[in-house]
Amino acid sequence: MGLTGFGVFFLFFGMMLFFDKALLAIGNILFVSGLSFVIGLERTFRFFFQRHKAKATSFFLGGVFVVLIGWPIIGVVLEIYGFFLLFRGFFPVAVGFIRRVPVLGSLLSLPGISSLVDKIGESNNMV
Repeated sequence: MGLTGFGVFFLFFGMMLFFDKALLAIGNILFVSGLSFVIGLERTFRFFFQRHKAKATSFFLGGVFVVLIGWPIIGVVLEIYGFFLLFRGFFPVAVGFIRRVPVLGSLLSLPGISSLVDKIGESNNMV
C-alpha cells in the first residue's frame, strides 16, 4: 500500500512541478510496483494482459515508457487515457461508495457535479 501511495504522491507532485521528468518516472515505477505488491504479481499480469484490455494496457504502459524516455506531457496524457480505459469498470463502484460517505456524498449531489457523476456512475462496462 505504501509503494502505491508514494507512487500516486510522486505522480501528483511531478505534475504540480510542471511535469518534472524525474518525479513522474519515480511515481510510475512506485505505482506499478506497489500495485503488484498489493494484489500480487500473477493477478497484476492477469489484470493488465487480458485480451479485451490490450488497448488500455498498451496506452498505460506506453505512457509509462514515454515518461521514462523523457517526454513527460505526452506520456502522462497516454497514461491517463489508459488508466481510464483500464479502470472504467471500477468507476461505478467507486462512485456508489463515495455517495455513501457523509460529506462527499452531499458534494456529489451538487447541481453541476451530479450530472457528471451520474454519467460516470451509470457505466455498464463492468469489465
